[in-house]
Amino acid sequence: MALPLSFLRRLRSTRTWIALGVVAPLGMLVMSGTMLLDLRRDAYANAEQTSKNLLQVLERDIARNIELFDLSLRAVTENLKAPGLEKVSPSLRQLILFDRATTAQDMGVMFVLDERGDIVVDQGTVTPRKGNYADRTYFRVHQDRADLGLYIGEPIVSRLTGERMLPFSRRIDKPDGSFGGVAFGSLKLTYFSRLFEPLTLGHDGAINLYLRDGTRIMRHPYLEADIGVNIARAPTFKRFVSSHSGAFIGTSVRDGVERHYAFTQIGNWPLVLNVALSIHKIEAEWRAKALIIGGGLVALCGLTLFLTLLCGRDLRRRAALHEELARLSRTDALTGVANRRCFEQALEQAWHDARRSGKPISMLIVDADHFKSFNDRYGHPIGDAVLKALADRLAASVHRPRDLVCRIGGEEFAVLLPETDRDGAWRIASEIHAAVKTLAVASAGVSAGSVTVSIGLGIGPEATDTGADALYRRADAAVYEAKANGRDQTRSAPDADNQSRTLRLVGV
Repeated sequence: MALPLSFLRRLRSTRTWIALGVVAPLGMLVMSGTMLLDLRRDAYANAEQTSKNLLQVLERDIARNIELFDLSLRAVTENLKAPGLEKVSPSLRQLILFDRATTAQDMGVMFVLDERGDIVVDQGTVTPRKGNYADRTYFRVHQDRADLGLYIGEPIVSRLTGERMLPFSRRIDKPDGSFGGVAFGSLKLTYFSRLFEPLTLGHDGAINLYLRDGTRIMRHPYLEADIGVNIARAPTFKRFVSSHSGAFIGTSVRDGVERHYAFTQIGNWPLVLNVALSIHKIEAEWRAKALIIGGGLVALCGLTLFLTLLCGRDLRRRAALHEELARLSRTDALTGVANRRCFEQALEQAWHDARRSGKPISMLIVDADHFKSFNDRYGHPIGDAVLKALADRLAASVHRPRDLVCRIGGEEFAVLLPETDRDGAWRIASEIHAAVKTLAVASAGVSAGSVTVSIGLGIGPEATDTGADALYRRADAAVYEAKANGRDQTRSAPDADNQSRTLRLVGV
């Protein structure tokens, strides 16, 4: 069917193409916005479903354990009514009272208190441990109320074990209905830590367990200062207790972070459990998709330019990273001087150069005296500060670009001096001794002169040497000689033509 002429005229109109050029991007923006809103709703729906699933699993586990505790305490109060119980032996009475007591991994203590608050029967031992608990909240509550049933108190520190625990208790009545004491049991807070620990909620995510009065029993991630804090006045907590379960978005009074909260009460107990996910985490994937979709609207030329700049920046970053990695692979992390790997490479190169040119190469092995006892006295942090200062003194004592200061292990350093004869090496060793005399760590009370070094000097190459390690062995033997002869001095390895010569001491 032929198109109407009026439509064809409008199609050729500039205004039409301008309008289409405006409407088309607007339509794309509207469609993209609608799709992004749907994705955002999906992200929140997935987060809510995940939180509810977690709540369901956690609520069942916690409710089951509380039920076991309650059954154990009910059994104690019932068994106390057994005829002739007071006449049996203490061990048999303990067995009768706690015959149905739970023995879970995180169970705390369980005992029976009389009307004065003294322990009269103890599950942990036949002879009850000494203690009076008349000042505990759970004791006073049961003393005042006969209809309370199971009472779950705020977290306490056990006087018997010193651990954080959640207390459970039931009132014991005498035959006449008057107050006869309390059956008490406790659950270690480590139970909740083990229960929550495997769950990963992302940055700023949290799981909280509260009493209905607003007292926090446990938080994951765990922080000791959070335990026992009451947030009953917080807007978020008021919503927790407003219904049996639900979900909402709110801002935490604890850290000001906006989160998605899913909550539920645990059975019929006065406990509230919530799973809180950071809004930032929930929206992270959605924001990534929004960025991709938004980027698709950018012009191809702009995208190409962006990718080119991005590629160039990436190449520069990689080059800088490779250069930094190469530097770090040759640098001692503590002192900032060259490490042993760099030392071995430099020694091999200097040795080959010396063989080729016929010029001598000298090496100083510098070892801090009595450094182990120094560490034991002042501590490793101060010891590390001394090593850094010692490395600075050594670096300041060499002046040529090819001279190299290295840390080769512990408190031992090496100074490699290419094209340097024995007299030149002596001068460097003397400068090192003089510089070390000024080393002090004022913050630790380490005064100048407290730190000394022993130095071994070796020179090569010699005709009988088979490799660069011969020079190192000579310098190493000389430093041991310096230590054996009183430390705080320099000893030189003997010449190849005078092996029996006593090692010479430099006076410093």
